[in-house]
Amino acid sequence: MDKKKSLNPMPDGQGGRPHLGEGPVAGCGSAEMGKGHFALTTLKRFGPLACVGAAMLLVLGMGWHREVTLENIVALRDRFHHVLDAHMVLSVLVYIVFYVCVVALSLPGAFILTIAAGLLFGWLLGGLVAVVGATAGATVLFLIARSALGESLTARAGPWLAKLRAGFKEDALSYLLFLRLVPAFPFWFVNIAPAILGVPLRTYVVATFFGIIPATFAFAAAGAGLDSVIMAAKADYAGCVALKGAEACKLSIHASSLVTKELVLALALLGLVALIPIAVRKWRTTHAAAK
Repeated sequence: MDKKKSLNPMPDGQGGRPHLGEGPVAGCGSAEMGKGHFALTTLKRFGPLACVGAAMLLVLGMGWHREVTLENIVALRDRFHHVLDAHMVLSVLVYIVFYVCVVALSLPGAFILTIAAGLLFGWLLGGLVAVVGATAGATVLFLIARSALGESLTARAGPWLAKLRAGFKEDALSYLLFLRLVPAFPFWFVNIAPAILGVPLRTYVVATFFGIIPATFAFAAAGAGLDSVIMAAKADYAGCVALKGAEACKLSIHASSLVTKELVLALALLGLVALIPIAVRKWRTTHAAAK
C-alpha cells in the first residue's frame, strides 16, 4: 500500500482537511467581520455627534451655561486683567478653546464671549480671537454634521433635497455670506444647514471667517467701550448695597442694549450686498433666455 495515500484516504472536503473558505467556521468569521466593520463605520459616523449631544445635554442639565454672563465677566474683570498681564498668550489660547467648545456644542453665550473679548483684549485682538474661535467651532460642528447627517439625509429625502443642494452649491459662497452677515439666523442653524446641503469645506470656512467679521468686530468694539457702562453699573450697585445690603442688590449689565437698530440695519445691508452676484447671474440668465 502506498504510504502517502494511507495518510489521507479521504479527498479534501470529504472528511479530510476542508478547503479554505468552506464550512461553518469560515462563514461565521465572515459574518463577524461584517458586523465588526458595520459597527466601526457606525461609530466613526455617529460617535462624534453622540459625544457632542451628550456634552451639550450635560452642560445644559447642570446649568453651567448660565455662568457665561456679562455680569460675571465684569465682576471678575480685575482678576482677569491680572492674569492677562502675566500670561497673555495662554489667556488668548484658553479663550479660543473655550469659544470653540461653546460654538461646537451650540450653547448660548457666544454673543457674550464676543463682547467679553473686546472688554478683556481690546477691540482689535478681541475681535480677531473671537473670529478665530467662532470659525473653528463652527467648522468642527460642520464636519460632525456632514459626517453623520449629510449623505444619509440626502439619500432619504429624495430629489427635492438634491435639487435644493444643487441650487445652493451653485452660489454657496454668496448664500453663506448672506446668512453670516445678517444676524437674523441662529448661529447653530447656519453651522449645520450647509453640511446637509453639501457645501464644500473650503467654501464653508472662507464664508464663515469673512462673513462673521463685521458683526464680531462691531460687538468687540462695543465690549471695549464698556468701561463707562461698567463704572456706572458698579456705582449703582454700591449705592444699592449701602441702602439695602448686598443680598438685596445685583450688579446688572444688559448686553442686549448693545444690539442697536442701526447695527442690525447695517449688517442686513451687508447681507444684501452678498446676494448681488446671485441676482446679477439670474438676471443675465433670464435676459439671455428671452433673446
